[in-house]
Amino acid sequence: MSNTYFKILRPGTNSSIQDKGRNHHYHIGITLSGAMDQRIFSISNAIVNNNLNEGAIEFAYQGPLLQLKNGSVNFVITGNVVFNILRKNSIIEEGKCFQSYLLEEEDQIDIIFTKDSVFGYLAVEGGFKIEKVWGSYSVNTKAKIGPNNGEKFSAGEKIYINKPEVNNFVKRKVEYKTSLATTIRTTKGTNFDYFSQEAKNKFFTEEYQVTKLSDRMGMRLEGPKLENIVNTNIKSEGLVKGVIQVPADGNPIIMFSDHGSIGGYPKIAVVITADHDKAAQLMPGSKIKFKEVNLDEAESLFKAYSENTKSYLEKIK
Repeated sequence: MSNTYFKILRPGTNSSIQDKGRNHHYHIGITLSGAMDQRIFSISNAIVNNNLNEGAIEFAYQGPLLQLKNGSVNFVITGNVVFNILRKNSIIEEGKCFQSYLLEEEDQIDIIFTKDSVFGYLAVEGGFKIEKVWGSYSVNTKAKIGPNNGEKFSAGEKIYINKPEVNNFVKRKVEYKTSLATTIRTTKGTNFDYFSQEAKNKFFTEEYQVTKLSDRMGMRLEGPKLENIVNTNIKSEGLVKGVIQVPADGNPIIMFSDHGSIGGYPKIAVVITADHDKAAQLMPGSKIKFKEVNLDEAESLFKAYSENTKSYLEKIK
């Protein structure tokens, strides 16, 4: 059994294990969870020769400070992230995202901050020694579900690694273009007609601002108040990732990976799957605009998103 592990010297902000998500459990109130930015999560695993759904460490704003014990590891960090590698000989190496590095025993990774974005990922070759819970490595801290007792990481913990030694290390990388687009495309929600024509016009023409009340569960926005002409509450019904609810105060909320499985606020729109990653990476204070597309357009955009992701994976070398 591998005894190679990371010792957590600083846990960072909301550092947890994530994969692509936990499917087929909505009927018992367990939502998808999984990586907030699915594309760069997949790329992180591909760069270190892993299955694309291997568990990786997701962090927000500031990442962890980790020290490697008992072995070596091939790792990569993806995202728009500032990080250093602190070698045991006191040499500080400035890290570059989307390329792999060999980390030796006693070396450290210091993930300092995410730049103009929220989430980043750390993947290691062979993955982490963790157990799936209900078919997934993903941690949902709201529901206390997943590895690590459903909790984010804390200082002093150990994260064990499956592969104890790296033989014949070969650096792999990909040139990744970070998108900072703030126009998010949506389809109509199931309660679209609950809102006045003026509210609909405001929603699709005016700007909203991302507030500090944003996390893996959802993103609260501030901006033009959306007038509900039917009822500000409905009988609770199922939610999906990307759905935009509007409570009585008229400010929209975008539901993210750890959203509740049901909700009683009317739903004006749904963020298309192709734009989930972009929406999740918007920092507090960012301006956001919405654009309506129909279902056929949403399907075409998702196909283009999938092809673009595939092209990145094919360019890794």
